[in-house]
Amino acid sequence: MAISCISDLARVHGAQRRDRVALRARDRVITYGDLDERTSRVGNALLAEGVEQQGRVAFLDKNGPEYFDVLIGGAKVNAVDVAVNWRLAPPEVAYIVNDSQATVFVVGEEFLPVLDAIEGELTTVKKIVVVGSHPSHESFEDWIARHDGTDPGLQAGPHDVALQFYSSGTTGLPKGVMLTNANLFTAMDGLSKQLGFTPDSVNLVAMPLFHIGGGGWACVGLTAGCEDVIVREIDPVVIARIIEERGVTHAFLVPAVLQFMCMIPEIAHTDFSKLEMIAYGASPISTQVLEDSLRVFGCGFVQLYGLTETTGAVTGLFPDDHDPSGPNAHRLRSAGKPLAGVEIRIVDATTGVDADVNEVGEIWIRTVQNMKGYWNLDEETAKTILADGWLRSGDAGYLDADGYLYIHDRVKDMIVSGGENIYPAEIENVLMAHPAVADAAVIGVPSDRWGETPKALIVRAAGADPTEHEIIAFCRERLAKFKCPTSVEWVEELPRNPSGKILKKDLRAPYWEGRSRLVN
Repeated sequence: MAISCISDLARVHGAQRRDRVALRARDRVITYGDLDERTSRVGNALLAEGVEQQGRVAFLDKNGPEYFDVLIGGAKVNAVDVAVNWRLAPPEVAYIVNDSQATVFVVGEEFLPVLDAIEGELTTVKKIVVVGSHPSHESFEDWIARHDGTDPGLQAGPHDVALQFYSSGTTGLPKGVMLTNANLFTAMDGLSKQLGFTPDSVNLVAMPLFHIGGGGWACVGLTAGCEDVIVREIDPVVIARIIEERGVTHAFLVPAVLQFMCMIPEIAHTDFSKLEMIAYGASPISTQVLEDSLRVFGCGFVQLYGLTETTGAVTGLFPDDHDPSGPNAHRLRSAGKPLAGVEIRIVDATTGVDADVNEVGEIWIRTVQNMKGYWNLDEETAKTILADGWLRSGDAGYLDADGYLYIHDRVKDMIVSGGENIYPAEIENVLMAHPAVADAAVIGVPSDRWGETPKALIVRAAGADPTEHEIIAFCRERLAKFKCPTSVEWVEELPRNPSGKILKKDLRAPYWEGRSRLVN
């Protein structure tokens, strides 16, 4: 029986693979049969709390089995899961819970200080449940134990919303991205097959579950009926050990995590022989990090590009195109080709017509995976998804003659200097090739002469002490002069959101303080 909605992950596999492991988290092992019963209890508990079909249920905790109890249990009564970014400050958490109009809020014990700070501000929440213990709120285990394990029997339709992820909020307030069952299982089923998942696979889920790269990736494994190994939070040493101990076959990791894993001493003595494939994405990867990863892990690599708004991956660069010394080594800089059922256009921002081959423009995407829209933001939805189904990604890139997509940057991060469009990612790729550079970001800063010019913020490599002149000269050997940084600043680290994207807004803010516009 095919998986077509979130509830099927427990209903179908609970019937067909009842005794097989579904989730493994630390010392806990949950079979598909266990998952089916626990999620039915959650579904019945939600009904008892008055949660209506398509009502929202908010969840705040680090990665753990309870996330799946709430996700799938909610789906069994056609409720919508709202996984909240646990790295947010209390006012930001309150905004998302209130904006989603959640009536039930499940909170991990670790985040009780956040709950204490915002409880009086929650406008729609009627029931708070704590994963752990609390003097005045019911524990999660007690809550579900009070309710029957018989399936509540409600069915969600393909166009019903199943998940509501909130955008990273790199500009303005976070927006609730509504993903339907049709969105999800077009994406999940396709990826599961294209990445070689089988019921015997062992899938590492290390990225945060409140992000499509975590929660979505977990569903890819569950769609295949395999075992998901849940890592509570990112720790390169722990991840390496788990891959070896659990015989992990598939994993999704962001480039920053791969970079750190390649640097830990333990990596040289870790057995990765069971690994079949590592997927990576969410932020650009340097050639050096990719070459190191290919050497260290010795498995197939797949780059995935997509957005929360497209339910994750829409293009893929598969193992055949991951040969740094081969005739097509230049393709390592690409995000690959559109996946099955995905159309890609490059649209000139000025003229609104399709750009020529190798010409940079905004990436537009049309696929069944495109979100239903932004929650309660019809105008924003209309700006993003056009009447004919094309979704404006906000990313800049180009297609080559062979149909490979190359990402240049976010359109909003583009620097306009002296009338020339400059894409920071192009400069960052050059900077990351310098042996003295461990990490780099390029932003536009005000210039009286040019409007704005590129500034490089660089984390030095261990033991390195490059000069500003050296860095700029290195760029000028590889880039047109107008693209090169006009200044360099050394930093200890670069701020990133949970998906690994550098927070350019935060980096730009000090330089544009006091100005009415963030362009010049």
